[in-house]
Amino acid sequence: MSVRNFKRLCTYSLLIFVACIILLLLFNNYPVVVSSPESYLKERERLIDAERKLRFGHDVDLTSDEMKANECLMRAKTAEIHNAFRHPEDFLPAQNFLLAREKIKLSRVFEILRKMPKGGLFHAHGLSILSIDKVLEYTRLPNLYVCVSGHSLLFRFSRSRPASDDRCRAWASMEEQRRKNPNLDEELKRKLRLNPATTTSRDVGHADRVWKYFSSLFHAIGGIANYKLVYEKFMYEALQELYDDNIMFLELRNALVPLYDLEGTTYTREDTARTLLKVVKRFCANNPSFLGVKLIVAYSKKASVEELKSKIEDYKRIKAAFPELIIGFDLVSQEDAHHSLLDYGNALESIKNETDFFFHAGETNWYGSRSDNNLYDAIALNSKRIGHGYALIKHPKLMEIVKKKKIVVEVSPISNQVLKLVADMRNHPAAHFFATSLPVVITSDDPSLWGASGLSYDIYEAFVGIMSSEADLRALKQLALNSIKYGSLNEQERTRAFEIFNREWIKFVVELTNNSLCADE
Repeated sequence: MSVRNFKRLCTYSLLIFVACIILLLLFNNYPVVVSSPESYLKERERLIDAERKLRFGHDVDLTSDEMKANECLMRAKTAEIHNAFRHPEDFLPAQNFLLAREKIKLSRVFEILRKMPKGGLFHAHGLSILSIDKVLEYTRLPNLYVCVSGHSLLFRFSRSRPASDDRCRAWASMEEQRRKNPNLDEELKRKLRLNPATTTSRDVGHADRVWKYFSSLFHAIGGIANYKLVYEKFMYEALQELYDDNIMFLELRNALVPLYDLEGTTYTREDTARTLLKVVKRFCANNPSFLGVKLIVAYSKKASVEELKSKIEDYKRIKAAFPELIIGFDLVSQEDAHHSLLDYGNALESIKNETDFFFHAGETNWYGSRSDNNLYDAIALNSKRIGHGYALIKHPKLMEIVKKKKIVVEVSPISNQVLKLVADMRNHPAAHFFATSLPVVITSDDPSLWGASGLSYDIYEAFVGIMSSEADLRALKQLALNSIKYGSLNEQERTRAFEIFNREWIKFVVELTNNSLCADE
């Protein structure tokens, strides 16, 4: 062997020796764990159990009767979900609500949810809680005029034909229009609701067009509902629809728009408040299990800062006059298109110690923008609840504060879908809110404008599409309990609310366990 080869051999041997020493040291410091299928499965189960204990409703205890009802409920829910794995195109929460609405009515889960006591409704706007079919009945009243303005409609009750103005060049009598067009009601119904063509397009910028059409519907319905002779009937029938959906109190968003009469007289906001109180008192007298209505005065974010300051003074006056009705203040409108809360910051700061705030915030897909940054302002101004909070998932520190301070997030699934924030409910950010037990309630926002009513449709979308497939009666009961726990009720009202809810819940459970829906298949 040559000297050169000998040196090379020595070098290789030394390298192998060093490598062996390193491996021995590594094995001594980091012993190899020999796994087994049993230990892996135990660890898997431990992780699953740990997550279950974080979920919404995890600490709700069920009675033996509730467990039986839960079995019925979960058979129906599991059947829908299993079917969706075989036929993904049939999963209703993945479809646009305007296309799925009639199919949802056939769901066994939906049928059960319709019967369920729901507690209170926190987030609904005054002109959009009565079904359009009912609104159309008022278009048959005498002295109603209609104006077609572009793709929008305007209505006005008047003793004589209204004069043309910037909003309308020519008013037409509804009585005459109905004589000329036997299909008028169907046409009006299509024009007074969002339709699939409007909301299913994925065109860039289409959300703005949806919002423009959506906003025009409030002007159209307002011309009917704010007529003094209609307003009382409108609100009474709206409360009846909520009550029929097993809702026991309402916290309404409304600007208390002045009413008008045939002679063109415009009344005051105080008159509107008095009329609303009269309606609520009559409804509660006829339906003793209904607790009443509280009002969150909601003004538009389209207002200038100076205009808002004037509205705040108006709000303070009305709140002082009707303390039993008015519970707080909000600002509404498309979040991406109008003023941010920061723009109004000084004006809002001036009254934050005089009233409760219930701000819309985070109703956007943007991140790090003036839109989702409204969440910072809402929390810094001590908003008691957050309307929508869709973008909250992008703000971990704010979620931490929301959970710690129990700032309730008002989630409106269908509204978020039809207004172009989410297409498939399985992708809704509230899934994370439910996974981590944030203080959440389900709300319906403007149900009549997409052909829904009450809360059942939104709870269906949340329960089947957003929550875990394992979420059961515990989660549903927690939703209802949250509405009572976090509602703007005084001590006496809250005590009565729990009493009524517990009584109705027991009835629901008994009915469900004895119902044909729960028969073994």
